[in-house]
Amino acid sequence: MALSGMRGLSVFISDIRNCQNKEQERLRVDKELGNVRTRFKNEKGLTPYEKKKYVWKMLYIYMLGYDVDFGHMEAVSLISAPKYPEKQVGYIVTSCLLNENHDFLRLAINTVRNDIIGRNETFQCLALTLVGNIGGREFAESLAPDVQKLLISSSCRPLVRKKAALCLLRLFRKNPDVVNVDGWSDRMAQLLDERDFGVLTSCMSLLVALVASNHEAYWSCLPKCVKVLERLARNQDIPQEYTYYGIPSPWLQVKTMRSLQYFPTIEDPSTRRSLFEVLQRILMGTDVVKNVNKNNASHAVLFEALALVMHLDAEKEMMSQCVALLGKFIAVREPNIRYLGLENMTRMLMVTDVQDIIKRHQAQIITSLKDPDISIRRRALDLLYGMCDVSNAKDIVEELLQYLSTAEFVMREELSLKIAILAEKFAPDLSWYVDVILQLIDKAGDFVSDDIWFRVVQFVTNNEDLQPYAALKSREYLDKPAIHETMVKVSSYILGEYSHLLARRPGCSPKEIFSLIHEKLPTVSTSTIPILLSTYAKILMHTQPPDPELQNQILAIFRKYESCIDAEIQQRAVEYLELSKKGAALMDVLAEMPKFPERQSSLIKKAEDTEADTAEQSAIRLRTQQQTSNALAVTDQPSANGTLPVSHLGLVKVPSMTNADRNLADQRESEPDGTLTVVDPQPPSVPSPDVLGDLLGPLAIEGPQPAATLPAHNLSSGVGIAPNAEDALALAPIEEQTATVQPIGNIAERFQALVLKDSGILYEDPYIQIGTKAEWRAHHGRLVLFLGNKNTAPLVSVQALILPPSHLRIELSLVPETIPPRAQVQCPLEVVNLRPSRDVAVLDFSYNFGAQLVNVKLRLPAILNKFLQPITVSAEEFFPQWRSLSGPPLKLQEVVRGVRPMSLLEMTNLFNSLRLMVCPGLDPNANNLVASTTFYSDSTRAMLCLVRIETDPADRTQLRMTVASGDPTLTFELKEFIKEQLIIIPTAPTAAAPPVPQPTSSSPPVSDPGALLAGLL
Repeated sequence: MALSGMRGLSVFISDIRNCQNKEQERLRVDKELGNVRTRFKNEKGLTPYEKKKYVWKMLYIYMLGYDVDFGHMEAVSLISAPKYPEKQVGYIVTSCLLNENHDFLRLAINTVRNDIIGRNETFQCLALTLVGNIGGREFAESLAPDVQKLLISSSCRPLVRKKAALCLLRLFRKNPDVVNVDGWSDRMAQLLDERDFGVLTSCMSLLVALVASNHEAYWSCLPKCVKVLERLARNQDIPQEYTYYGIPSPWLQVKTMRSLQYFPTIEDPSTRRSLFEVLQRILMGTDVVKNVNKNNASHAVLFEALALVMHLDAEKEMMSQCVALLGKFIAVREPNIRYLGLENMTRMLMVTDVQDIIKRHQAQIITSLKDPDISIRRRALDLLYGMCDVSNAKDIVEELLQYLSTAEFVMREELSLKIAILAEKFAPDLSWYVDVILQLIDKAGDFVSDDIWFRVVQFVTNNEDLQPYAALKSREYLDKPAIHETMVKVSSYILGEYSHLLARRPGCSPKEIFSLIHEKLPTVSTSTIPILLSTYAKILMHTQPPDPELQNQILAIFRKYESCIDAEIQQRAVEYLELSKKGAALMDVLAEMPKFPERQSSLIKKAEDTEADTAEQSAIRLRTQQQTSNALAVTDQPSANGTLPVSHLGLVKVPSMTNADRNLADQRESEPDGTLTVVDPQPPSVPSPDVLGDLLGPLAIEGPQPAATLPAHNLSSGVGIAPNAEDALALAPIEEQTATVQPIGNIAERFQALVLKDSGILYEDPYIQIGTKAEWRAHHGRLVLFLGNKNTAPLVSVQALILPPSHLRIELSLVPETIPPRAQVQCPLEVVNLRPSRDVAVLDFSYNFGAQLVNVKLRLPAILNKFLQPITVSAEEFFPQWRSLSGPPLKLQEVVRGVRPMSLLEMTNLFNSLRLMVCPGLDPNANNLVASTTFYSDSTRAMLCLVRIETDPADRTQLRMTVASGDPTLTFELKEFIKEQLIIIPTAPTAAAPPVPQPTSSSPPVSDPGALLAGLL
């Protein structure tokens, strides 16, 4: 930006840089904006020089992050200036300040077109840059034909043609239906003969976009691309300015090989031979050197060449060479190279048969599991999972089990699922499979889905030889003093069915088995008790001759649970008590479960379906990075390390059910008459309406809930029984439900409860329950939506759209189009707070249930107080900072009326729940409160906030509030937020709000203490 001769602009920039804090800068900017606005009102008196100077100032202010809501017309008018300095300013400022839908841009279309079709090359470049940056539909409709003519014109200089190619690429990506590229195959082929490397590189970028859209139309370009690669590989006539650290135009090589991956496999022998010669030269000529820049360029070319080799389904000899090369890379010290080596090995494993060659590097891959970088550990896990077979399954699974104990929590669920699949898929014998799954449950019970132990039960039930061994191993695990609840479930089930096979072993008598299992009863949740009751009934049945003492103990337990409020537990207790009176007939009633029908595991089937993707589909998916989903995310970015979510691997977490062994019976496809374990017909158990509490497991519902959602006696278990007519509606058959879907409970009250805590129910109706669980750290947050289908029919056409306010950046992961019956799915949201604001993000959620279309808009609890971190300050710290924030706009005071009457203790609890730490003893008046907190956002980073509340003992409905911080916007927004919370009546008593972690006595968690002192004090 040429600023010579603009003294006013230089002085203004100097003033901004010399400001001591943000407030001084804001005052200087406001003063300058007022001056510019005044001068623009008298536009007739402005010289072109002055207009240019003021527009430059507007751009600089905009670059500092301030809103510039005027002067757009003056910037656009400079585009039509006859001289280059003014025209340059007009083009640059217009492309920065205005978006593609701005009305003022229509005024400039004719001027821009005149510059494009004119003879002034400098003006052409400015115009093409503007069109490429904005890329709006109107620009595409009006200017695309002229840009195309410039690209194929032989009279234009290479600089103009290069910009024309990039401009056309931008227009085509943005509006492919508007830009007419029909019949461009021959023209693109001609453009690939271009001798100028700048134009050729730009045209190759355009070709990549065109063949990605329709490769059939551009077959004539394929031989030309191969010739370009040959020329580059042999370093023929490559200008020095396009040689980067001895590598001929690495950008052009990468783009050319990428374009070839969109064509199906090349059949022409001559073209295929030439291409493989080039690829061979690239593979042989790439190695790791000390120069980082050269490494980056050479590896970009190499890994694109590897992708092309996989796409072309090369001979095994070349594949072996690729694997050997990658084997070198996964052993180097540079983490980026190790990551790329592991990632490409995994891709190669998916598309070709090189498993035996990759096995040679198994030790090094296992070593990568201990790498400090979690991205590398994830890639190593994916590769070990892919390369596992019968020959190495034991070694790999044992390594993964050992790694499970030290793996991060974010990896344990995926790791557990992969271990379970490998153990089942490649088990040398079933006893080893049982050992692995029991070890898995023991080491990572929280991350093992019920589907995994269901599968163990099926194997044990279907294999008589395995039953004594499984029962013995289950008994050994029950000896441990503390085991996971999932281990209690599977051990109890197996011992209930087969403990009689161990009767002759020491310590395995029915009484001893019962004592072991009954010790665990006080530690389990409501959903596990029905399994234990079934186990007791089985033990009672197998005890022959009857043991009166054991019989009395078990019957006493049944009588205890006869009056249990949980319908499932109560029904089992009553029926088992009645069945126990049948004497010898009990043996027939509670006979062993029959064998399950043989069928493939759902996990393995989904994993195999994923692995069956062709190389072409894989390459195109990786190149386009487009995902089909009903969820519309605000930002569509892949994860930083490129990790695919678990669902992409075909690994689906199966939700837990209330009645585990009944769920096992439900999995049978077709059973002959007489296979039920109970002779007497039983009415179906009543499902719990609180499906989400039943499905989420670890998502505990904190604090008291409204009576319409969770009865008080069931808060601890998370399982609720329908207390009113609305909940009873959820249990009715589909045809009996009313046509109008009404929410269960008050949506506003549910949202207000989530203001004070981080987990709970956001929305519920007869068909679905939506819960949230969140974790907040500084200005980042992770909020998980739990979507639970409450019915026995699927929810279809599920769609989710996040409508975020401008101060939040939210990314929503994929939402499945269908939620299966009685199932629950998790949808994570990543939230970044950009600046202080009370605006609330909205979830626009819809689904179909039968003929019902349900659409709701729900406020998400990603609000101002979630980005607060409570902090305790002493009197020596508080008062100097309080005095330094002198008056508006940094310190605001207001008398608030209409406050809900509450005691000082209740108000203290409310403030603590809002993450405002009440600091006792700072205010000499006992009726006053002083609180402090730190606010985090992307713009303010760590910002100290101080609050003082002065109450009137005679009138608790009013108080005086003073809020101070180093940012005027934050001060105002926080004051208004606290005022809203004081006036709103909470759904639960504030005294019962979840406790806020007490900060340590160390210094406040400020990311930049120097900036805090300079900015606030």
